[in-house]
Amino acid sequence: MLRDARAVCFTTPAERDAAVDTFWPQHWVPAVVSFGTVAPPGDAAAQRATFLRRYPQLQSRRFFLFLSRIHPKKGCDLLLEAFSRLAAAYPDVDLVMAGPDEEGLRRQLEDQARSLGIEPRVHWLGMLEGTLKWGAFHAAEAFVLPSHQENFGVAVVEALACGVPVVISDKVNIWPDIVKDEAGIVKPDTAEGTYLGMAAALAMEPEARLRMVMNGLACFRSRYEMKRTARALQDVFL
Repeated sequence: MLRDARAVCFTTPAERDAAVDTFWPQHWVPAVVSFGTVAPPGDAAAQRATFLRRYPQLQSRRFFLFLSRIHPKKGCDLLLEAFSRLAAAYPDVDLVMAGPDEEGLRRQLEDQARSLGIEPRVHWLGMLEGTLKWGAFHAAEAFVLPSHQENFGVAVVEALACGVPVVISDKVNIWPDIVKDEAGIVKPDTAEGTYLGMAAALAMEPEARLRMVMNGLACFRSRYEMKRTARALQDVFL
């Protein structure tokens, strides 16, 4: 099937290159067609206000947003450890953990947060959808995803589309685009790397933050906006 296909589509160059070792021997025509998404619908300010009304404990807080599955590969434990190192220096900053707990990992992570002394500042919101999801992005200080492996990272792209600085690991396969476009902060998938990335996001001057936001929006529009993905997929068939 792979050999005879007109093209085998991968979402990133890194995924394409890794497939060489997974599907051996390699006999196919590769094509990179990124996942795409549309720009966030609706009014950003209204969505932010709706989110903060739903979670009033966050109204006077800055916060990092993790929005993904609660899963071992996502580096949630690294995130909690990294945040614990920041907490004392930034008493006005919290951590929001949003996403479904498919593996039953949340209780273990809550125990970790308790042992680290950050339990009151970690907010577990479960899965967010629609207006609440977009409102969480718009209200966040930065989006963070310290995954050990991501073939793409749709939530990262959604954060870029919302004008939110992103802090990701170098195991999220779109990280070369983020670095090239100066659209976010990329660090190793370790507790130290996650800490350094989050600390860098908090230490940014307003001008640098604005520049990163604008670069992120440009990155989204030029690489991941759905119309571009559609054109790339169309090109495979031409």
